[in-house]
Amino acid sequence: MNWDVFITAAVTGSGASHLKSDKVPVTPQQIADACVESARAGAAIAHCHVRDPETGAPSRDPALYREVVARVRDSGVDVVLNLTAGMGGDIVLGDPENPLPLNPEGTDMVGATERLCHVEELLPEICTLDCGTMNFAEADYVMTNTPGMLRAMARRIQAAGVRPEIEVFDTGHLWLAKTLVDEGLIDDPVLVQLCMGIPYGAPNDPNSLMAMINNMPADWHYSMFTIGRMQLPYVAQAALAGGNVRVGLEDNIWLERGVLASNGDLVERSATLLSNMGVNVMTPAQVREKLKLQKRW
Repeated sequence: MNWDVFITAAVTGSGASHLKSDKVPVTPQQIADACVESARAGAAIAHCHVRDPETGAPSRDPALYREVVARVRDSGVDVVLNLTAGMGGDIVLGDPENPLPLNPEGTDMVGATERLCHVEELLPEICTLDCGTMNFAEADYVMTNTPGMLRAMARRIQAAGVRPEIEVFDTGHLWLAKTLVDEGLIDDPVLVQLCMGIPYGAPNDPNSLMAMINNMPADWHYSMFTIGRMQLPYVAQAALAGGNVRVGLEDNIWLERGVLASNGDLVERSATLLSNMGVNVMTPAQVREKLKLQKRW
């Protein structure tokens, strides 16, 4: 049991959830407002993607990140910012008989420098490092993160003094994360996000979850989430399993059956669940101390 739990709000993501709920933030102002709303509801960390303000499509435009970060920092509300570095590793193959050339619709492959330019400019306290390649349930799409790419990204994140949040979707990703730590590319304290129940990675059942946890070094810090209707039950599961919590519209748009959620709704419900279990919901200051984060603003 973890009696001191921090909540991360993943406020928008890069999927097509904005087509299913008008509460999913799209513009930089909406995304920043969602971070502030989540912090006021009890989230210590806000995890941010950005989107094209006109279409809602995922983007990695540094100007959009710049506006989100500035708005959050100018709000006067304290929250730890966690910017994604996952964009720029997308491959969409051709059809099964002709996998090459790649399909330009959806393929977005860039180098480590470009994937991290917004992180190195804006210096958030945390950024993500997706620790492996992953098949999603999207026909010919592959999230591509080679060991060489991850080593290059880890070096740049380390040099910037930003804490990587290692996103782990399956057991092999955890193995690779251990390798990066052993090679001195990720500093203590190590922070892992267990991304459960995403096709076709680790299922979100308790046995699979505990197999992941039992294969982590005892001194690593970890958070966890799953997608859809099991997101809120996973809040209790996370504390019981010794971890921390992630909720938000990146992973689930529903508060309950037939009721669309805001990010603040999901964080508030999570904080209430944890408090009713006797758990202390950690503040941003407590998280900074625990994870040895560098606040630059």
